[in-house]
Amino acid sequence: MEKSKLFTIGFTKKNAEKFFNILKISGVRRIIDIRLNNVSQLAGFSKRDDLQYFLKTICEIDYIHKLELAPNENILDEYKRNKGNWKIYEKEFLKLMKQRKIEELITRELIDQSCLLCSEDKPDKCHRRLVAEYLNNKFGNIEIIHLL
Repeated sequence: MEKSKLFTIGFTKKNAEKFFNILKISGVRRIIDIRLNNVSQLAGFSKRDDLQYFLKTICEIDYIHKLELAPNENILDEYKRNKGNWKIYEKEFLKLMKQRKIEELITRELIDQSCLLCSEDKPDKCHRRLVAEYLNNKFGNIEIIHLL
């Protein structure tokens, strides 16, 4: 079996030109938005409807939102209250993915050539990395590529 490619990207600290160029040259076919709130105005191009339009028009990339791959409000609020206690966040989010059985909700075909999207500029302390690693542990044979 050929390795699946699963990309990740965050839009923070990127202007629209950089963000869409990175995606365009990467070979991504689909954005999987894994934000809890995908209608906030953190970046002018990142609101759900605008992003979906720009992705299709500029890059010919499909867009879907998978709320089951986002942290719940309790986990996110606790992380913010603790001023970024990553170890607690990571532990709670991994437990949530296991409870949700996300490997039964997501197929290998869906994630192949897809890109997990959230806001954090780097993947090290971001749930997109945790989702990608969790799916690789469940499915195996996934090359994870963090687009920066």
